[in-house]
Amino acid sequence: MKSLYLGLICLLIVSACKSEKKDNVVIEEETKELTIAEKIANAHGYDNWKNVEKIEFTFRVDRDTIQGSGRSWEWFPKKDSVVMRAGEQHVKFLRSELDSVPPNADRAFINDKFWLLVPFQLVWDTSATISEPKKSEAPISKTKMDMITITYPNEGGYTPGDAYDIFYNEDYMIEEWIFRKGNSKEPSMATTFENYKDFNGIKIAIDHKRDNGNWNLNFTDVNITLE
Repeated sequence: MKSLYLGLICLLIVSACKSEKKDNVVIEEETKELTIAEKIANAHGYDNWKNVEKIEFTFRVDRDTIQGSGRSWEWFPKKDSVVMRAGEQHVKFLRSELDSVPPNADRAFINDKFWLLVPFQLVWDTSATISEPKKSEAPISKTKMDMITITYPNEGGYTPGDAYDIFYNEDYMIEEWIFRKGNSKEPSMATTFENYKDFNGIKIAIDHKRDNGNWNLNFTDVNITLE
């Protein structure tokens, strides 16, 4: 009988130890510090991306009083199916099957989607390198902001070696950025991120303006459909 009692006590002790280890694992996962990229993505609604079934938008650039005709997109992220309408061109394709797709179609999609969802690209583009944050003067407002730089590898993709200096506020919302082609020291382009709109929990900057105010890369007809 004593042996039975001792066996039960040992079993309870082992079970308690296992339970304590599991509890510790949960605590460690809950308190894991997010990266700056994750904080920026989450501030723009990244938690809601998993529920997106379809995203529609038109990408265009307006110069002075001339409005661009733009490119219109439908994207089904889970299938990675894309529909493009640009002028008379109408293309539907799967990004996993690009052999028969006009080269300009996928290149245009990557460019336009990048502008639309820059905050999410910070966590999607795992091959890129992201610097530690530092304080720096924003190119257009000339105010001190937190800044990180995302740099792409020298090989692969449509624009290898490019770098982007991303300026964000205390709420981790992007306000401005600098594009540096081929990671050059001098800026190739600088724009704002403004006129944020909320689309089913995903926050998108509708307007991206240069400092002279006569150029605006913008998005119209934005719609995000959840499952």
